[in-house]
Amino acid sequence: MIISTNKKLVVGLEVGTTKVVTLVGEILIDSTIKIIGIGICKSKGIDKGRIDNLDAVVSCIQESIYQAEIMANCNITSVYLSLSSKYINCQNEIGIVPISEDEVTKEDIENVIHTAKSVKIPNEHHILHVIPQEYSIDQQSGIKNPIGLSGTRMQVRVHLITCYQNIAKNIIKAVETCNIKVDQVIFSGLASSKAVLTEEECKLGVCMIDIGGGTIDFTTYIDGFIQDSQVIPYAGNIVTKDISYAFSTSYADSEIIKTNYNYSLKSPIESSIDSKSFEKYQNLLKNIQPDTISEVIESRYNELLTLINNRIIHIQNQLYKEGRKYQLSSGIVLTGGASTIALLNKYAEKIFQNKVRIAKPINISGLIENISEPHYSTVVGLLHYGKEFYLQSKNIKKESSFIERWFKQINNWFKKEF
Repeated sequence: MIISTNKKLVVGLEVGTTKVVTLVGEILIDSTIKIIGIGICKSKGIDKGRIDNLDAVVSCIQESIYQAEIMANCNITSVYLSLSSKYINCQNEIGIVPISEDEVTKEDIENVIHTAKSVKIPNEHHILHVIPQEYSIDQQSGIKNPIGLSGTRMQVRVHLITCYQNIAKNIIKAVETCNIKVDQVIFSGLASSKAVLTEEECKLGVCMIDIGGGTIDFTTYIDGFIQDSQVIPYAGNIVTKDISYAFSTSYADSEIIKTNYNYSLKSPIESSIDSKSFEKYQNLLKNIQPDTISEVIESRYNELLTLINNRIIHIQNQLYKEGRKYQLSSGIVLTGGASTIALLNKYAEKIFQNKVRIAKPINISGLIENISEPHYSTVVGLLHYGKEFYLQSKNIKKESSFIERWFKQINNWFKKEF
């Protein structure tokens, strides 16, 4: 993963519309993650997952990586990379195979998943993730781990996440140009879910909505399984553009208006205001009514959240028709940099008619004072993914090592006997 002595390290890299972030995490003995390195650079040359200036993106990645290396005192050689784009699609599929022996083996699971993903996907797309939702053996359904269970036929429901091939290729190329290997590309919505959702929330039913600068990623979990994942190619930046259009201000000034309007509605204890920025905000307000700003911001967020609510209702109706669980008993979880806008949870509660919470990354330690905000949910989630892959590979190595020792013992026994 990365070169360092006596430490098990994992690195996450988020190349977003507004920022490029590198996080270095140490996997501790109790399998928790300690943040030991952070690199943050303002993003250039990329918008909504699409690169329009490769050199600019490479420069940002190099700066972010360098900062993280210095802080963590290590040499980064590979990363887990997030990806969000309007060219990401999802579909739920089913695979069915006969069980080869009396009970389910790992080979049976590989076969049934292979069958489920061997379906038609959109042209020029490739599969990013194949996520098993649930297994069924004969008449028994809702099985999470079928290994060792008896039966004659096994079925699996899977959630496939696909992406336009060239979008993924280009962002991987940008990283590899920095002499960094990409361990795996992970859909940003999945990464954010890992960072902010609890197992109990997923079981009861929840929709996680990550509102970034260029895109909104959202994932819906019901009965512990992911049921839907989507990307909306509009987010915080479109609110800034609305302000710019409504009040004939520059994009930079509109961003100041949006950000400081957010802080101005909070108490001094809650907010951390840049004095120069806030002073400029007050000057801009001389010709603008605060109530009018609120109308512009609320109008756009209501539109974006309504799109998501319509999708949630569509998925719930499908599940209801199939006689499956469909409730979101844990409500709506908002995260991402643009989720911190003042009063957003109140807007959201009206639209979703459900409880809403703004989420920060959880289950991390170390340098958390720098990243314990919704802005960093995606990159923290990448570390959780990296940790899981590391632990899985460690278990596989243990199993193969055991099998090798077993064969060696058998071989030695044969040599002695014959």
